[in-house]
Amino acid sequence: MKRIATALCALAVVMAGSVPALAAEEAPRQDASYYPISVEEYTYGVLDELRVKKVYQLSLSDDPSLIPTGDFERNGLWFTLLDMTRKNEVGVDTQPYTETVTRPSKTNDMAQVLQALEAEMEVTTSEGYAGTLHLDHTSVQVKTDGYATRTNNLSATRSYPNLSDADVSLVPKSIEDKGKTLTLADVQWSEAQYADGAGGTVTRYTATASYTGTSTSRYATGYTVTANYTGEVAKTGCDMVTYTAIFGSTEAPEETPAAEGTPGAETPSQGVDLSSLKRPLLAGGVMIALAAGGVIAFKKIKERR
Repeated sequence: MKRIATALCALAVVMAGSVPALAAEEAPRQDASYYPISVEEYTYGVLDELRVKKVYQLSLSDDPSLIPTGDFERNGLWFTLLDMTRKNEVGVDTQPYTETVTRPSKTNDMAQVLQALEAEMEVTTSEGYAGTLHLDHTSVQVKTDGYATRTNNLSATRSYPNLSDADVSLVPKSIEDKGKTLTLADVQWSEAQYADGAGGTVTRYTATASYTGTSTSRYATGYTVTANYTGEVAKTGCDMVTYTAIFGSTEAPEETPAAEGTPGAETPSQGVDLSSLKRPLLAGGVMIALAAGGVIAFKKIKERR
């Protein structure tokens, strides 16, 4: 008796554990994620039945089982799928594209840079897509390639008249010219005789001095302009599949009026989800069956003894 009871208990545990495992295998499928490229209403037949035609265009890698085929309500009518057709076609694939161009420039003035750039350009990608792109003015940038130093020679001349002697010491050795310091390089002398007011003459000298110097300046060796051209490119000859779904219409079922909060009140378009009840009912049925079988077995063994 103890062995039989133990076996029945073990069997009940195994069966109870298998119930959620079996229910877990029935995973619900995901909702469809495709949208039609066109939707058309038309009448059909003698009775002018209103029908809806939805056209979907998919690539060969797309899953057609995700196309919505469920019933739906529209303008007071209830629509149900009648037919679904498939047609292989050669389509045109279009996608956004950006091309970045780089070119040298002699100036960093943005107005001149924009004038030098083309307003649009034709492109063909390595994948075979082609199209016309337009300049994105907000993407234009100018960068300096580098800098170099330039040396310039400076010179200036000064005249110093009415000097008492032709002596270089009387001439300044350096001067300031336009913010730069220049040094004395050469002096040219000239003389003149003047009456001294006592019947004699006096000699005066004029020095013409030449000054020289240098200045250095830093300048850009060049500029590089980068700009983006954006737009759409297209490629013909892509394999596409066109699916056409035909839905027929009937009168929409009337909703059963029910007070808010009344148990069991449902609309015709809603279904009752019994998935949460299946597992406990199935498990309870297994346990009841095992218990009944154990009682019967116990009675037979007792009668034999």
